[in-house]
Amino acid sequence: MNLDFWLRWRRESNISIAFTIQYPVCLQINDMLGLELFRKIKSRTWKKQRYFKLQEDCMTIWYKSKKAGNAHSTFSVSDVETVREGHQSEVLLSIADEFPPDRCFTLVFRGRRGNLDLVADSADEAQSWIKGMRKLIENLENMGESEKLDQWICEWFKKADKNNDGRMNFREIRVLLKMMNVDMNEHHAHQLFMVKTADKSQTGTLEDDEFVLFYKMLTQREDVLRVFQDFSGDGQKLSLRDLEEFLRDEQLEEVDGVQQLAMELIERYEPSDTAKMLKAMSIDGFLMYLASAEGSIFHPRQQSLYQDMTQPLNHYFISSSHNTYLMEDQLRGHSSVEGYIRALKRGCRCVEVDCWDGPNGEPIVYHGHTFTSKILFKDVVNALRNYAFKVSEYPVILSTENHCGVEQQRVMAQHLNTILGDKLLKSTLDGKIPVSFPSPEVRQAPGTVASLVRSTLQFPRCGSIKFIQFNSRSFPQKSKQRLSKELSDCVVYCKSVHFSSFKHSRVHSKFYEISSFTESKARKHLREAGAEFVHHNTRQLTRVYPSGLRTDSSNFNPQEMWNTGTQIVALNFQTAGVEMDLNDGLFSQNGRCGYILKPDFMRMSERRFDPEVPHNREGYRPLSLCIQVISGQQLPKVNIKESSVVDPFVRVEIHGVPLDQAKQETRYIDNNGFNPVWYDTLRFTIHAPELALVRFVVEDYDKASRNDFVGQYTLPFSCIQQGYRHIHLLSKDGTSIPPASLFVHVRITNLV
Repeated sequence: MNLDFWLRWRRESNISIAFTIQYPVCLQINDMLGLELFRKIKSRTWKKQRYFKLQEDCMTIWYKSKKAGNAHSTFSVSDVETVREGHQSEVLLSIADEFPPDRCFTLVFRGRRGNLDLVADSADEAQSWIKGMRKLIENLENMGESEKLDQWICEWFKKADKNNDGRMNFREIRVLLKMMNVDMNEHHAHQLFMVKTADKSQTGTLEDDEFVLFYKMLTQREDVLRVFQDFSGDGQKLSLRDLEEFLRDEQLEEVDGVQQLAMELIERYEPSDTAKMLKAMSIDGFLMYLASAEGSIFHPRQQSLYQDMTQPLNHYFISSSHNTYLMEDQLRGHSSVEGYIRALKRGCRCVEVDCWDGPNGEPIVYHGHTFTSKILFKDVVNALRNYAFKVSEYPVILSTENHCGVEQQRVMAQHLNTILGDKLLKSTLDGKIPVSFPSPEVRQAPGTVASLVRSTLQFPRCGSIKFIQFNSRSFPQKSKQRLSKELSDCVVYCKSVHFSSFKHSRVHSKFYEISSFTESKARKHLREAGAEFVHHNTRQLTRVYPSGLRTDSSNFNPQEMWNTGTQIVALNFQTAGVEMDLNDGLFSQNGRCGYILKPDFMRMSERRFDPEVPHNREGYRPLSLCIQVISGQQLPKVNIKESSVVDPFVRVEIHGVPLDQAKQETRYIDNNGFNPVWYDTLRFTIHAPELALVRFVVEDYDKASRNDFVGQYTLPFSCIQQGYRHIHLLSKDGTSIPPASLFVHVRITNLV
């Protein structure tokens, strides 16, 4: 199968494919197609030479050791999140005196995979790969869902063509089906191969048009065709009127703009020029629309910044990290500035720094009294300067646990002022004594260098102290230990205080006082006085962090704490699982800015809300959620064995107030991860929709052992689009796994 044939066929079919985008890109990255020798760096003492090249598919990076004979490895360009230029990693910083920055670059992988640090022989060679990789990544990011599906299919066909002859024999087809998560008996597979694909050449292989027919057969969507034909007047196309009816009656789009929307969708997604002239949509265009962001379950309007950002800081849930510097566990784990970079790139707005006296007068950051590795405080501050506002322009709270003596506190203050400069908030906004928190849209007083302040700091603000009880644990200090004036001057708005009781706080607390609770202490308050806890958080900032017993860096359920209105729910970002899925889900809205406006009943002190009895609140309006799980598409394999095929089922979970906590499952489908079909309906009642999150989980059923995770997707209930929608699944790390998806129908109705 040659590239020219693919391009010709896809043009004739009026359907784009990834190759048509990549082919001109390849002309711009010719230097990457040849062997390039780089040094792979892991430390100051580990430097090995490796050959690298981009394969002809413009999607795969091939590499091997200079001494490894024929053995080689590969990784996909889609695995790479970004390329950093120069000494932009701890490893490359450690060898900065040996290799100049213009020869160094870092490939940052998605998820929790480690970085790849490389050094080229010349600046020109480094630039060729930096620019080339960035172009390839940009190309992938601009792909539509249909193009991602095409790319996925092409990659599997290439893997199955073992002898690279451009043909597929019956044995290779059987291997291909297994790799694609399809299991069928030999007779059925033979029928598929010989009859369905019409082996006209009688060669026992699939070539050209036979291969194309097989591809079309594999990707045909009977579930979407069924919906299409239900609304099509002639069964062949959706006229403008048909499409308007579908958008109005099924997708529940706004009636006033539905005609304009229908015309825009035809223009945007219909691949046939003839259909466009007729103001109609073909089945191909209909599928492209349903697979797009507009056909997603997540409402596009709520993915952008849509909330009021002018309210006081304590009126928002704030994306927050615990022990941000750790990449692993709390006892022997690796400390790294990468922890800060990764958290900030996920929209985190509150990061934690544990500071201790270090050698050579430089403060260090690590988990004290453990065997975790140590990093320099100034390197953390540099990382904040470089990455704090890449994803969100809203304030970053630097939550510091200070164990340093006065001398190194002064060094800390010097680094903060020198490195952060005018990004550091050093005084109240209007120069007056504040009476409330500023909003996330913090502005500096006129006449300063930068009009937008994007970083605030919180430290215990006091003179002679006996205990520092801030962000996590209480550490006894010498009674004469003082907070240096220089460091104290960096503190604005937040003061850590000991919490006595909700009654004491109601009478005596100042707005700027913040209390920190372990998860167990917070649960105790929730059990004993849930409504009081919520009321407290209408006025004060509260932080909840994981128990010290979680030495494996596991997480508690953040939903429990959001139910109390707690703003700073600090999680171990380095640990994947349902807890981080919920955190990512909540903060996936509002432009991923890291601030989510709390419901009005959690902001107004005159309102009373108890998460245990949500029906007692003013404005109580329960909703019914009905989800029909229709089908799945191209689910990933979870077992590396070639013969293994998943038996998928879908679980829908509701996370919210206790009365809303629920989960239901579909039946499992035997041996089909490629295109399983369920048509199973699941129903839920939602009592506090403003706080609810909906999590879709796909697992591989196993009656003899624990089910294997396949993929998940979590979103706020308030962000759901109704109608026929696709759900684009994420991995355990929260990264996309295209083209894996679910197809569902959603309907939300009032109960009272």
